[in-house]
Amino acid sequence: MRTAPPSASSAGGSGSVSWMAWPALLSFTLFGLVPLVGVLVLSFTSWSGQTEEIPFTGLDSWRSVLTDPGLPHALWVTFLIMAVSWLVQTPISILLGVFLAAQHRYRAVLAVLYFIPLLLSQAAISITYKALLDPNFGLGAGLGLEFLQQDWLGNGTLALGVVVFVVSWQFIPFHSLIYQGGVRQIPASMYEAAQIDGAGKIRQFFSITLPQLKYTIITSSTLMVVGSLTFFDLIWVLTAGGPGDATRALAVDMYQRGFRSNLMGPASAIAVILVLCGLALALGLRRLGGRDQADSQMEGA
Repeated sequence: MRTAPPSASSAGGSGSVSWMAWPALLSFTLFGLVPLVGVLVLSFTSWSGQTEEIPFTGLDSWRSVLTDPGLPHALWVTFLIMAVSWLVQTPISILLGVFLAAQHRYRAVLAVLYFIPLLLSQAAISITYKALLDPNFGLGAGLGLEFLQQDWLGNGTLALGVVVFVVSWQFIPFHSLIYQGGVRQIPASMYEAAQIDGAGKIRQFFSITLPQLKYTIITSSTLMVVGSLTFFDLIWVLTAGGPGDATRALAVDMYQRGFRSNLMGPASAIAVILVLCGLALALGLRRLGGRDQADSQMEGA
């Protein structure tokens, strides 16, 4: 059967859509690409951030950063926070997303309560937890609980654990909503067929829900790992990178070099390293998706 040629209105519609994309492209160029190019240029300078003159020094800033023995440690702390927070957030977010997607009476109220931590600023959350974890005047001292009366932020291992806990506490609600939307897109007929075959809730979860959430997991994981590269205010308010340099992630290292030591060149080099790490992680996770993500709903069928 012959199909009618596209009408003028449809052709005009596609043209209007392309024109509507220009504001977004312009905004991305002005606020994304231009600053990135500026940071890249600054990484080849020795600018202090306090003078009008910006002296170019070639690869000196890069050489000082790459040969600094503190860089591998900052990378290790950054990727450790990333990996541990992903291991904590992902399973809890999936379970909460599945729970919120179910039909029960208080689903809407619980969804609002779970979303509240995401509405708070990281600085305010950090100040609150810093006060609660104070071994002398915090929650443990107030309730008389000895196991809470520890120097949580004075011990390197404990401080790193506190950072991971606070990060997970704030961002689990966001990823739970992502998984909730993914679960709701799974065809109910798949669960009905599994019930007819005698599959229980646990078997349905591992045989249907998880395979169907493959691309949702990749999307959520991309947001987690790329976002963890930029954690600064939370770590800075909680520990300022301490004790020692136990929680000195790349973002904290960049701030200390740029605004404490007035070394904008090395700080810009670290910023470029952060961008490259985020890009590599995002592309790597995208490759895990395999086929086009439009096929996600047929995964596991």
